[in-house]
Amino acid sequence: MTNLAKLPVTVITGFLGSGKTTLIRHLMQNPDGKRLAVVVNEFGDVGVDGEILKSCAIPDCPAENIMELANGCICCTVADDFIPTIQALMALDPRPDHILIETSGLALPKPLLKAFDWPDIRSAVTVDGVIALADAEAVAAGRFAPDVAAVDAQRVADDSLDHETPLSEVFEDQIACADIILLTKPDLAGPEGVARAKESIAADAPRPLPVIEVAEGVVDARIVLGLGAAAEDDMNARPSHHDEAQDHDHEEFESIVVDIPELSDAAQLASAIEDLARSHNILRVKGYASVAGKPMRLLVQAVGARVRHQFDRLWTADEARQGRLVVIAEHDDIHPDTIRAALGAAAHAAE
Repeated sequence: MTNLAKLPVTVITGFLGSGKTTLIRHLMQNPDGKRLAVVVNEFGDVGVDGEILKSCAIPDCPAENIMELANGCICCTVADDFIPTIQALMALDPRPDHILIETSGLALPKPLLKAFDWPDIRSAVTVDGVIALADAEAVAAGRFAPDVAAVDAQRVADDSLDHETPLSEVFEDQIACADIILLTKPDLAGPEGVARAKESIAADAPRPLPVIEVAEGVVDARIVLGLGAAAEDDMNARPSHHDEAQDHDHEEFESIVVDIPELSDAAQLASAIEDLARSHNILRVKGYASVAGKPMRLLVQAVGARVRHQFDRLWTADEARQGRLVVIAEHDDIHPDTIRAALGAAAHAAE
């Protein structure tokens, strides 16, 4: 998979009932020659069921290209869910040309963009654009969501959401993060309602944005896909009410590579990784190691203090039996000498 261009990802945001699933269904069936993959990030009993989209699968977007994440907001489950899902989609044969991500209706889009800066994926994918859907009638009436009761139920169902954030702020964050606004259900709003909705959007947008009226999710894929926005590199132009919040701050991660000598005992390495995770807030460790007396390579994967290791394949005759681990943490928590000393000591602890 070398020399492949970055895989483009389009983030689709908007309140429950704004028409996200209808839009994705239309794009699946009218992909402008692109092979699509879809990630649905919804939770709770009122969330969008990924099976709805799987029932619409076609050769350019088969069922195996549609994945559902229901363990919490993507940016809070990066290591456990988001990165493995993106990697799984990229490993498909044939590889998708474009990934669509449908966010939870109440999720803030900017923290999701920050997740694309994780070392595991930032060199492989790019945010082609952020599409925000807004219900014309609801926005014109100042409700922002077409069914406020359903949105409140969604908020209660998802423990990861800030239950105190007003809908108006969530709406403003969705607009501020977007590259294009799709104004849905314009027929229900009527010309005057559409005009009021456009005025409201223009007032909330930090910069001039295209606003396109869309009925039943019908929009030319060429308009919303292939924007080339590289939104992950354009964060300052996408202000948020929650820019100072720390609970979704995934910026400024660093990684180091640690070469380790042959181990006497795999358990000692696992214990050292657990200790590092707890004492130095290490987020991820992944790589491989050599265990004395074992003909197979030891594969190591750790998320925080949860460490998994297993023998995955035989060492080849031309390979040096030496381990190599990638360690990922926030900038302030990366202390290369301490990390290398701890992992290197584990290789000799059982001697």
